[in-house]
Amino acid sequence: MNPRRSRIVALGLLLGLIGATLPVAAMGWMSWQIAERSAFSVLDGYADTALERASETFNSARLSLIKSGQSKLIPCTEEHVAMMRDETINSRFVDEIGYFSDGILKCTSWGPVNQLIERSHTDFMTIEGSLVTLRVKPAASFQAEMTAIYVDNYGALINPGTFVDFSIKNEMGVALLSQQGHLLSERNHPLIKDFIKIVSLEENGIKDSVAFSVKKRDGLIALVADDSAKFGQPGVKELLILVPVGAFIGVILAGIVYWNARQRLSPQAELALAIKRNEFFVHYQPIIDIKSGICVGAEALVRWRRADGDIMRPDQFIPLAEETGLIMAVTDLVVDHVITDLGKVLVNDRTLHIAINVSAADIHSGRIMDTLDQKLKSSGLRAQQIWLEATERGFIDINSARSTLERARKAGHSVAIDDFGTGYSSLQYLQGLPLDALKIDKSFVDTICRDTATSTVTLHIIQMARELGLFTVAEGIETSEQADFLKGEGVDYGQGWLYSKALPADEFIAYHHQNKLAFGNASEVIQIAKSR
Repeated sequence: MNPRRSRIVALGLLLGLIGATLPVAAMGWMSWQIAERSAFSVLDGYADTALERASETFNSARLSLIKSGQSKLIPCTEEHVAMMRDETINSRFVDEIGYFSDGILKCTSWGPVNQLIERSHTDFMTIEGSLVTLRVKPAASFQAEMTAIYVDNYGALINPGTFVDFSIKNEMGVALLSQQGHLLSERNHPLIKDFIKIVSLEENGIKDSVAFSVKKRDGLIALVADDSAKFGQPGVKELLILVPVGAFIGVILAGIVYWNARQRLSPQAELALAIKRNEFFVHYQPIIDIKSGICVGAEALVRWRRADGDIMRPDQFIPLAEETGLIMAVTDLVVDHVITDLGKVLVNDRTLHIAINVSAADIHSGRIMDTLDQKLKSSGLRAQQIWLEATERGFIDINSARSTLERARKAGHSVAIDDFGTGYSSLQYLQGLPLDALKIDKSFVDTICRDTATSTVTLHIIQMARELGLFTVAEGIETSEQADFLKGEGVDYGQGWLYSKALPADEFIAYHHQNKLAFGNASEVIQIAKSR
């Protein structure tokens, strides 16, 4: 390479280096400013979370105590103790409930108390009027010191760690105090202890290179400190080369991503938490009598709205729920939603039916029938209004399946085999099971009016159902040609976008009302009359 070419290359490299360095320097300064504001915003968010968690904990305990106080049971009887125990078990935050008479503890959710234990003095009062005592030693267990909250003659014990039981970074400390300065709970004590004395401050700040945030609300104070928020003074590092800043930021971001990855719940744990928090909701897809156009009911389709707002489709979590044994809890939530969403409408209109999908575990165990018996009895719904849909996987254990389905039909439920043709059911299985309906999977409906290798399967399924004396329900009907074909072949019911997409409860109620005005009512009982 000649000298002139070398000089041009060198100059180009120099200019390129300068052009790359100057933006890095500018972004370094901007990042310093943004990082400071962002750090305080994060701290404020954690402080708000601490206050919200504390408020939720106190309110939950207070409601449990109020509910206990409304009981008409004779104090400290077995029934009364069982009631307090149920309240304790059903509360996310309460570890123990006790009953006091004349300031003396008589019994707890563990049972009667055989020693003299006086009610502790009050440290402070919440904004709702509940009395709070700190560092109470449980009388009926060997737990560490607890926080007690009292309403009238009842008291609840709460683990102090519950108030700050949420995810924080390792470098952070958090403390919760009363307005009077009583320390309710703290985490990362070596970091937070030096900052409790500054709770009178109203704004964010930095002390000894540690950023802190103080938030006050409803008589409580949250303090969050973070010693990772170390910002140099302006001008101290002016002479340092700023190019490594980009690499440094990259390392920090990689660390944050790694930390977040480690903190994320496993899929199973995330699903279990979603069930506990009831992050599920149900949409309802109308089921139509193909001949008359009457809406006979709807299929309840569960959805999962995650904490971040993302909506998960059933095929994204149902297999995991089945694999991990959580599917039965999901089924229970669906039943609860149906009763909550449509209970009043179902009681007022006995011609309306809702189909609920039940899992193989529900079928094998028979547990679903106990659940339905209990929940329907208290809701006023009739068993004839709740259809059960089970996939072919639920019939692998034919004896268990037959027992559960016979019990279901005896109670009045109609029973359908769902997604028929996608599994391995044999004609012998179908003949040996007490079924009312056979659902034709959308994959077969899609082949109608198409010249495909599987297009004749739909006709065979319809013929099989007819020979067995079963109703037929076609899924995924999207065109009038499909509907006309199915109607001509004698298919009884259908669902799909041709009629309606899956709707929220209020929209389905409106849809059903309009359909009744246009086409009339369905039958109250839609079930094969003969005993199978």
